[in-house]
Amino acid sequence: MGFSTIEKALEVIATGGMVIVVDDESRENEGDVVMAAEFATTQALTFMVSRCRGIVCAPMPERIARRLELPLMVERNTDSMKTAFTVSVDLIAGVTTGVSAAERALTLRALAAADTTAQALSRPGHIFPLIARSGGVEERAGHTEAAVDLAELAGLSPVGVICEILKDDGSMARRADLEVFAKQNGLIIISIAELIVWKAANAVSAKQVRPSLVA
Repeated sequence: MGFSTIEKALEVIATGGMVIVVDDESRENEGDVVMAAEFATTQALTFMVSRCRGIVCAPMPERIARRLELPLMVERNTDSMKTAFTVSVDLIAGVTTGVSAAERALTLRALAAADTTAQALSRPGHIFPLIARSGGVEERAGHTEAAVDLAELAGLSPVGVICEILKDDGSMARRADLEVFAKQNGLIIISIAELIVWKAANAVSAKQVRPSLVA
């Protein structure tokens, strides 16, 4: 099973589905499921928690993190990949502990909503926002930036959901494992490297891309 096209991935994202995104083998060499936060559902979160088993994070542009008053988790980031975690959050309204799949989905949809305020969120929580670099995957070839780029290119709110895929034994799923996982769950796989190439070749805005996807 090879990589799918970026066009197909954008169609899936634009209609509320999820795709597997892999980074370079010389980087993390990992695969994350990725979807748009505005489409987060109980079913999707249950799949991520039970089948993917990684941490559920919400990549977003810095401007949204700033509007929601989400400071970085630490002042000095010593993570090897410089992943920009902010403080974790839960939505307040309609949420009890915040940990259930349904309540995590509520929080994710709230993060994607333009009318959500900083006061609507409790801190800490069970969703981990990540701040994407403004230059997208061209600036940092990470899953954080890929999720934001895919949501924007699909004409959606630029907040994504990502979750790493682990094997049954708890170790990280690699390329061969991810291909099996994708086939078992009816998902497609794209690479960040191909997304970088596609963006350079097309050089179009999200508003220009979306009509071609839904025509």
